[in-house]
Parts: sequence; C-alpha cells; structure tokens
Amino acid sequence: MSRPAVASPANDAPASLTATNLGRLKPMTENAQLVVTLSCPDRPGIVHAVTGVIGESGGNVVQSQQFGDSDTGTFFMRVEVDSPKGRAPIDEGLAAVAEEFDATYRVDDLGRKLRTIIMVSREGHCLTDLLYRQQTQGLPIDVIAVVGNHPDLAPVAQFYGVPFLNIPVTKDAKAHAERQLLDLIASENVELVVLARYMQILSDEVCRAMEGRVINIHHSFLPSFKGARPYAQAHERGVKLIGATAHYVTADLDEGPIIEQDVTRVSHADSTPDMVALGQDVERRVLAQAVRFHAERRVLMNGNRTVVFSR
Repeated sequence: MSRPAVASPANDAPASLTATNLGRLKPMTENAQLVVTLSCPDRPGIVHAVTGVIGESGGNVVQSQQFGDSDTGTFFMRVEVDSPKGRAPIDEGLAAVAEEFDATYRVDDLGRKLRTIIMVSREGHCLTDLLYRQQTQGLPIDVIAVVGNHPDLAPVAQFYGVPFLNIPVTKDAKAHAERQLLDLIASENVELVVLARYMQILSDEVCRAMEGRVINIHHSFLPSFKGARPYAQAHERGVKLIGATAHYVTADLDEGPIIEQDVTRVSHADSTPDMVALGQDVERRVLAQAVRFHAERRVLMNGNRTVVFSR
C-alpha cells in the first residue's frame, strides 16, 4: 500500500483531503446503540421522564449515570441505550422532555467514530500514542489527517497511513494558515481537533468556531506552571510531583475547562531532562484518556468546569 505524500500549501488554495473523503455521516437505522446526554436545571422527575421516553420507545437502558451539582443547581445525565426502533422515537420523545425541563440534550450513535484531525509541531510522543491507540486499542476516533506547522512528524503520520498536511505558521501569514485550517475543518466535517503538543496559540476566531471541540494537552498540572517551559519552572521550584492536564481550548490561554489530569513523582535528583522524559509518559496517558472521554460522549460542560462520567 502506497503511503500518502506530505502536502504543503504552496498556493492560496485551502488544504484539502479529497482523497480521503471516505463517506459522510449516515443516518442511524434500526437496532441502534445510542448515547443520550442531557443537562438542565435540577428538579424532581428528570430521570423518570428520560427513562420513560426510552421505555415507551421500546428501548433498553444499558448504563445510566447522573449528577446533580448543588453549587450551580444543574443536573447532568448520560444514558447508553439499546434501541430496536432506532433513534427517531427517542429523539421525538426527548424533545418534549427538553421543553418541559428546559434541558439541552444530544442523541448520538455510540459506535460512530468522531472525524478528527491531530495538530502537531515537532514533538511526536502524543501523536504516536494516539495513532497507535486508534489502530490497536479502539480509540473511537477517525483521524482523517495530521496537521503540522513543521514537516518533522510527516513520517509518523505516513507510517500509520494518515495524510499529513504541512501548514506553516509565520508571524506574517498566521491568519492565512488559520483560514486554511478552518476551510479544512468545514470541508471535511471535522468534529474534533486534538492539539498533540501543537506549539501555536489558536486565534479567538478558531476557538469560537470550534468551542468545546478542541482538546489540548498542557505539560503541567494546571493551574500550576502555565505557559512555556513548565518542566523548567517545576525544576526551579523543586516540586515533588509533576503532571499533565488535558483541557478544552478557549481564548484564554491554558484556562479552558479541564477534562483529565494525572501526576508522577519526581525527586531532587531529577534534572529538567529527566522531568521531561517522565512527564511525556503522563502527557500521553492524560491526552488519550481525555480524547476517549470526549469521543464516548462522557464529558458535559458545567460553566468553566466539566462533568466527566468515567467508566
């Protein structure tokens, strides 16, 4: 099997993946495995109403998780459903529930993989891990392209049979590069963007266009050591724990809602390079877990926080 070539934006045409348009989203049919997510002001009767719709539609609740936030007065729910009659009757019933309870809800096909692009710069540990997990461990995403502002990681993408698009970002051409990115997202129906150590700051326009659909890995246990060189900052501070944080991207740098975090121990004997090596293992795990949670519709927004219905 031939490997895809490295694409470079040599002209003003938007980046394209015409060779990878492998079928658009298809409507769900009967015997559907669905996931329902819902949030609304907390009050009695919500669970009864939702499960009632599922039962009246001939569906079966496979798994149900819920949480009421007493601080915000908001109720959150995630339900996996086996629906012999498909999506339509559940959608119709939940529309009435949403109106009654002032709820926001979604019904998704549990088995459908999210169309995803991964954005990178020069460090490949997170990219390699995500592509490996997608192919061998069932990470429920469909990586349609890797986008890099440098060409260094093209061989990694090509090894896994994923197209690589080189979109350089310079001070004078950043707006043009982001326009190419937005055109790519629109033309390819991209549902998720993963910043796998992508060392560029996205503009407010991109953050708004993809709100809640861009996940970044920051190589520190936020809110500690924001910005650049967090391992050097941690070493200088003499910390005994270092970590990584996966969060949704917002216009405020490193301030987006946190999805997942983890840490590992370090000691006075660990140099900055030692911390980098140890931290990269944590980064891989945290980013992969956050992507899985998002793709399985386990994350619901709660202001600047998240509710994560982990397994």
